[in-house]
Amino acid sequence: MIVITTHLNADFDCLASMVAALRLYPGATLVFPGSQEKSVREYLQNPGVAVPWRRLRGFDMNQVTTLVVVDASSLERIGPFAQAALKPGVETHIYDHHPQRAADLPHTRAVIRLRGATTTVFTELLRERGVELTPGEATLMMLGLYEDTGALTYVSVTPEDFDAGRWLLSQGADMTQVAARLSREMSAAQVELLDALLKGLTRRVVGGVDVAVAQATAPGYVADLSVVAGKLMDMENPDALFTIARMEDRLHLVARSRVETLDAGAAAGRLGGGGHPTAGSATIRDMTLPQAVEALWAALEEMLEQPLRARDLMTTHPITLDISATVAQAAALMTRFDIGAAPVLRDNAVEGVITRAIVEKALFHGMGGRPAAEFMLTELETVAPDTPARRIEELVLGQRQKLTPVVDAAGRLVGLVTRGMVLGKLYGDSLKKPAALSGERRAPMRRDVQGIMREVLPPASMELLGQAAGAADELGAAVYVAGGFVRDLLLRAPSMDIDLVVEGDGIAVAQRLAARLGGRAHPHEKFKTAVITLPDGRKLDVATARIEYYAHPAALPTVEMSAIRNDLYRRDFSINAMAIQLNARHPWALIDFFGGQTDLKNHALRVLHTLSFVEDPTRAFRGVRFEWRFGFDMGKQTLALLKSAVRNELFHRLSTERIMGELILILKERRPAGALRRLRELDLLRFFHPALDFDAGTQRLFERAEDVLAWNALTFPDQPVERWRVLLMTLFGGLAAEKPDDVRKLFGASRKALGKTSADMMSALALLKSTRGEPRPSQLHQALERRSREAALYFAALAPDPARAAVTGYLAAARAPARLTGADILQMGAPPSALVGEVLRQVRAAQLDGRISTRDQALALARRLAGLEGREGQEPGPGSNTLSS
Repeated sequence: MIVITTHLNADFDCLASMVAALRLYPGATLVFPGSQEKSVREYLQNPGVAVPWRRLRGFDMNQVTTLVVVDASSLERIGPFAQAALKPGVETHIYDHHPQRAADLPHTRAVIRLRGATTTVFTELLRERGVELTPGEATLMMLGLYEDTGALTYVSVTPEDFDAGRWLLSQGADMTQVAARLSREMSAAQVELLDALLKGLTRRVVGGVDVAVAQATAPGYVADLSVVAGKLMDMENPDALFTIARMEDRLHLVARSRVETLDAGAAAGRLGGGGHPTAGSATIRDMTLPQAVEALWAALEEMLEQPLRARDLMTTHPITLDISATVAQAAALMTRFDIGAAPVLRDNAVEGVITRAIVEKALFHGMGGRPAAEFMLTELETVAPDTPARRIEELVLGQRQKLTPVVDAAGRLVGLVTRGMVLGKLYGDSLKKPAALSGERRAPMRRDVQGIMREVLPPASMELLGQAAGAADELGAAVYVAGGFVRDLLLRAPSMDIDLVVEGDGIAVAQRLAARLGGRAHPHEKFKTAVITLPDGRKLDVATARIEYYAHPAALPTVEMSAIRNDLYRRDFSINAMAIQLNARHPWALIDFFGGQTDLKNHALRVLHTLSFVEDPTRAFRGVRFEWRFGFDMGKQTLALLKSAVRNELFHRLSTERIMGELILILKERRPAGALRRLRELDLLRFFHPALDFDAGTQRLFERAEDVLAWNALTFPDQPVERWRVLLMTLFGGLAAEKPDDVRKLFGASRKALGKTSADMMSALALLKSTRGEPRPSQLHQALERRSREAALYFAALAPDPARAAVTGYLAAARAPARLTGADILQMGAPPSALVGEVLRQVRAAQLDGRISTRDQALALARRLAGLEGREGQEPGPGSNTLSS
């Protein structure tokens, strides 16, 4: 018996090839070795389709004399027919379109040609034999061709595939049926699985290929995973996609690739499946879902990753020690920068390496004043930037060399490779996961985010970042965008506040970028930073990648030039310690050394090391601010470290300006009340003033202030105010009423702008005390005319309901132009004196209180107040009042 079969989970290319093979093997029996995709099953169940196939159940393998295998060349992929293929005396004929992989299926004949689909191979064979097709056969074969080539759009498509399509069309292929069959709507179960796969999707750049791996567990079997994978491929648009779904007792893998450098079928073959360069699949029974995902990533890295070299591992601008340094100086350097070893240099050439263990022993023996060079390790090997990573691995693991200096042809130090870097790069994801609160510098998680950036950012921002990359390329530097910009990008809430970090000379890159953009660069040599002012007035910060240390807790940092990993390590939280490389080896790659992506996903705030709050206590206030802005929670250990900083009173070491600056940033948030409650809960409010509280009464007043601010924004959109000033007065008002001198001193010591806010607050409090019931608008005008609009809004929040209504009325009336000017009074005949100002004040008060409403009434009142009632002839003309009449 001649049997025609194919691979497990047959698609249209399989079915079409089986039917075509039947024209070459008349009388053969078509048997599927396993299941079919849902679309194929539906096709075969159509009453108008007559395909002579039979089920596998009950089939006797001993009857097989010739086995014809289409679209497969592997024993594993044909399931139970592998038994027949291995049976002595059975001939096996293979028809496939994957010539780049050797067939492990024993065979007596093989027709394997490089084509986009096996259907194309059979089309060529049928044409060579002069076989004519029925319209139904031509339509089915067109379905197979279009499905396996993505309607002739995949990179694996060949000219022969187009020729095959033309011939099938001439044979009567119905393209209406092809379009209907291949344009299927997803079922509810498929939509649910798609959502789960999106949530479980991870992207990485491996060997320059943007790879997405999506994993999920389905509640039951979901047919046509390939349809879901196709939809996911369209939505995410990676270079390659691998979906792994657990359904019942097994895992189902579907692979898709759009690039020649990654063979999807070969990748699926690493997990027991197969396929061709653009598509593959596998059914996995002996792995858990996490194990399969890990095995897949390992296979992809082995297939794609370029051989690593020293330049890929090294950190530039390492911390070094001069040959003249003493042991005590070496100890201070290592403590300051938290390093365990440092190269010792003479004129930038490596003489040896000194370790912390050696230094500590020398100090113990009282040798702090001796040259560190006397005790350094001199038997070490240096490497060139092109040295293969495996050689460095031998030095680190075989010869136990703690540091490996990287030197140029002249012997000058250009970089440094540590043991941690080697382990992180060479031994996979288990070492790439961030160690909570550990100071280890580990290999970064890299992910190509160019797609996200183009989706979320305006074209102008992408153009600016591209110009930054160009400027850095011209100077041989690496440039990154870092910090909150990256965090907000991943949260799909793009920020226009772009901070650039340069490995190299940040000021030089800033000057080159400013020239490109037509702006001006303002350097700050002390901090190795620059601010670029663009032609439209926007500002762009450019910093040199740096490491910093603190002379004592809560001190301002001292900075030194360093590499991007050290620059990120000095930041406050992991979610703010990510960067995107804009040029060099990994353009558009997200750099995540410390697990920021994971913390974003888990809505967690985590500091990078245990001394974070000791070095900079203001991070506690930023943590509270981020909690409420993003809806995150501080991790357990981070919260414990914060509480320890509170117990140790570290915040008293902060300057008033720094601590008040953090409070102002909190008050600038959209809804700061929750953050203030959190400050109270963590006992942080007392560091602003021991008596400051955010109790129930203050919270109610805060709510009223926010209502008043909302009213002002709605009623007077052209009269914006600084919300934070009103809220600051609301927070400190109760304390100012009891201890005004304390508040004046506190505000005065922070920044000039707060001195004005303090005066506004005191005026509003005095007005509240002096007025009873409902103050007249003129009274409010007298008290508030020299104060800010924020003071009036604060008084409105502070005052009882009748007074609040009076303030809102006053703010509306105060916009009306004055009926008279000083020139009008002088023209009446009044002498230049203080009387003119007093008359104007009283006329304005009458206008605000509604006692006068016209210019004539204002003139009459002014004459009476000035004692000029008998001099109507001196009335000013209509043009003398430039405001209005």
